[in-house]
Amino acid sequence: MLKIPRWKVFSIISVCLLGILFSMPNIVSDKTRQAFPEWLQNKVSLGLELQGGSHLQLEVDLESVKVEQLNSLKDSVRQVFRREKIRYSNLKVNPEGSVTFELRDEKARPIALKVIRDIDSTLQIKELEDNSVKLSYSAAEQEKRRRNVISRSIEVVRSRVDETGTKEPTIISQGENRIVLQLPGIDDPKRVINLLGQTAKLTFHSVDNSVSQVRVNSEGKPIGRPPVGVLFLPEYRKNKEGEDVLRGYVAVKKRVVVSGDQLVDARATSSDDGPAVSLEFNSEGGKRFAKMSMENLHKQFAIVLDGKVISAPVFRSVIPSGNGQITGLTMVEAQELSLLLRSGALPAPLKVIEERTVGPSLGADSIDAGKKATVLAIILVAAFMILAYSLFGVFATTAVVFNIVFTFAALAMLQATLTLPGIAGIALTIGMAVDANVLIYERIKEEIRSGLKIVAAVDAGYQRAMTTIVDSNITTLLGAAVLFEFGTGPIRGFAVTLSLGIIISMFTAISLTRLIAVTWLRRNQNRTKLPI
Repeated sequence: MLKIPRWKVFSIISVCLLGILFSMPNIVSDKTRQAFPEWLQNKVSLGLELQGGSHLQLEVDLESVKVEQLNSLKDSVRQVFRREKIRYSNLKVNPEGSVTFELRDEKARPIALKVIRDIDSTLQIKELEDNSVKLSYSAAEQEKRRRNVISRSIEVVRSRVDETGTKEPTIISQGENRIVLQLPGIDDPKRVINLLGQTAKLTFHSVDNSVSQVRVNSEGKPIGRPPVGVLFLPEYRKNKEGEDVLRGYVAVKKRVVVSGDQLVDARATSSDDGPAVSLEFNSEGGKRFAKMSMENLHKQFAIVLDGKVISAPVFRSVIPSGNGQITGLTMVEAQELSLLLRSGALPAPLKVIEERTVGPSLGADSIDAGKKATVLAIILVAAFMILAYSLFGVFATTAVVFNIVFTFAALAMLQATLTLPGIAGIALTIGMAVDANVLIYERIKEEIRSGLKIVAAVDAGYQRAMTTIVDSNITTLLGAAVLFEFGTGPIRGFAVTLSLGIIISMFTAISLTRLIAVTWLRRNQNRTKLPI
């Protein structure tokens, strides 16, 4: 018992010093912290309810993605059938989520089924009794696509929010089709909502010059049907108040010449015509854009964003580089449009279904209440341990203090966000941190009553209480793991701080207090009574 290897003593002392070092950025001023090395500047970030900010709950329109995918499948089937000269009829998208068609020539069925499998290997092909064919996706494939849409939406949302300069946003999925977005320090999230409300799907189209002007009725809707392969898309311009005003409709050819997927970069710049957005495409997109400028020289082309024509300029010259500019914008519009295009297109529209703001004063009250609760917990636990176990209670209280130090050091290193439930988790672990010490000390008392000497009793207490300590902590860790897996936001914060506290308490109760007890016993080997 009195012989602890030097390497172990060195390790315990080193861990304690590192814990103090990594927790320091949380207690010094920002100016002092910036003077630290970069690897030592991390501190615990405060969550929404602690520093104030905005909470948004977004709903992902998965149904529109499903319809778009089925329409895309229908168009692909039409194209390959025309290419292979396969005769068909009644090609349509059905409400239950499938595409059906009828083959006019039964001899062409094997070829038709083969080219359909080449379109998408995950398709389920079912031949119906009325000689029609039904195409659909399995439940597993639909679930895979749903998760992919949610994952991509979260990535784009994070990219757009980061571009606004918001620090430490929390972005997580919730349920099947929702995303929770927390913006600490943002008390007016309108600009963020505007950015998230646009899918930013950018496409470049040729303008059908055979339609000189699209007439509109008294309701502002286009009169008549567009020619085959043409769309009548609205063109908007902002007025002095910054509101979108319908300018008219443009006859745009359906075929997409260049898409936003081929965009490499977009930056707000200045041009001879005022603020502009400079576009840089990849090699394929650059070639297409250059070819488009050559084929439409001195003609209009349409730049379409989310189904609206944002600009319909004229190619004044051939653009061999394949890079272009969008002009006719204000600087604010240019900055926001470039931000949207850089962050990429949302795979599905987002709808804000919940919005609430937490004031900084409420956050300050929460921090103050959390501090008081934590300090009170330390005082009460320390008082109980010292009254119950005398000097060894002081050893346990020392371990509790280091437990808190290590917890904040770990949170800072992980760059975690501390929430109000997280503070509750820390307060709870203060009480749980001495559980192991109570078990050890009670075991030591039993060993002394059974006739063992002080040194042997302390040694037996630490060794024989180990199984009970490990079992009790593992069961609590399992509960925390379940909370983390199935919980969201604040619940996960509670689970993280609780788990860290339990793991750290194992070290402080077993290793740190043992080292302190051994050091005291070495200096007091002649004592006949243990202060416990």
